[in-house]
Amino acid sequence: MSLIANTTVVRGRFLDIQQTVSEPADIPNQVRYLEDGVLISEHGKIKWFGAWEDAQQHLPAGVEVQHYPEQLIVPGFIDTHIHFPQTEMVGAYGEQLLSWLNTYTFPTEIQFQDKTYASEIAQFFVQELLKHGTTTALVFCTVHPESVDALFEAAERVQMRLIAGKVLMDRNAPEALCDTPETAYSDTKALIEKWHGKGRALYAITPRFAPTSTPEQLERAGQLKQEFPDVYVHTHLSENKDEIAWVKSLFPEQAGYLDVYQHYGLTGKRSVFAHCVHLEDEEWQCMHDTQSAIAFCPTSNLFLGSGLFPLKKTWEKQVKVGLGTDIGAGTSFSLLQTVNEAYKVQQLQGDKLSAYEALYHATLGGAKALDLQDQLGNFNVGKEADFVVLNLKPTALQELRQSKSKSVEDSLFALFTLGDDRNIEATYIYGNRAYQKETAK
Repeated sequence: MSLIANTTVVRGRFLDIQQTVSEPADIPNQVRYLEDGVLISEHGKIKWFGAWEDAQQHLPAGVEVQHYPEQLIVPGFIDTHIHFPQTEMVGAYGEQLLSWLNTYTFPTEIQFQDKTYASEIAQFFVQELLKHGTTTALVFCTVHPESVDALFEAAERVQMRLIAGKVLMDRNAPEALCDTPETAYSDTKALIEKWHGKGRALYAITPRFAPTSTPEQLERAGQLKQEFPDVYVHTHLSENKDEIAWVKSLFPEQAGYLDVYQHYGLTGKRSVFAHCVHLEDEEWQCMHDTQSAIAFCPTSNLFLGSGLFPLKKTWEKQVKVGLGTDIGAGTSFSLLQTVNEAYKVQQLQGDKLSAYEALYHATLGGAKALDLQDQLGNFNVGKEADFVVLNLKPTALQELRQSKSKSVEDSLFALFTLGDDRNIEATYIYGNRAYQKETAK
């Protein structure tokens, strides 16, 4: 393959956050905005980034410059918690967590033992991510190894960086969705060896949540984490008060919900816990001490009536956090919509979420939550070239609002409040345009 074929040059307005920070007040100092910038990528990585006027000697001969003068280009959005098998049951009515799982989720997931069916939905799911500007996601599959293969194969076609894993579940669920401690171990081990680090694929050991795993199974999950220390752990924690009470009754010997995972060696810098709406003080401390991360999922926390996540506390306690859409309890694939709801969740608690902090959580902060801040999250040279081209005015209302905008920050806030998939002009994965919005003829 020629070098030219592996080189992409994109010109336009670029916005990113240059470095991770330890408090939100530091974010504005790290904001980088280029009114007329250029990104040159080669073999999927950013080779050069800077102003158009400084780019001339860096432009490779014979490569077309893809120019987006009107749009805004930001790093690809990172979704730190989503369920691909629940794509088809978004918007299922009227339940809270535990009854919702039994009524809707489990019956849907049984279908994924069929590889053909799993592949169809996986293909659809990856397209939806691209269409919504999401370039990396941490994904729940089902208990079936076929569902994992289907998803990684669909992601591989577009070279997307996905982290995913087979669900471990050996109790309190339908028989057709249960494995055993042994099969959980052997299937997961085989999948790690097959997929972890292949291309851009990464693997996550995935117990659904403490109530659906026996102590024996959690022990096996901890064993896998010891044997493969650089794989991820992905599960749920403290989403709903009934769930927390249930965990305490099932594991009376543990100090609390998080202590169950801690006891079996499942916390750590590549462990991501979805929700964490109702953590106790000592659990916050444990999250910090173990460098574990939280996936904040505002649309599902509101939809299932789980509660309001205290985002401000993640800064106070210095706990890593990313945003999750949590499709199917979550109601949108869009990280723009997710931020819109996240803002409202903070408002209800008397806190603010600025546009730049929101951008941080959706990009570089999300990368840090996934321990990928060295590979993803901004336009620094050497990082993977995943980015999104945003049309700020795809609708009459947005056009009017943007015409009144006072600053880049104001434009960004309006985008986060009013935006959705209509704003995604193009999504680039690993330097290549993987999605282009069809414009009406």
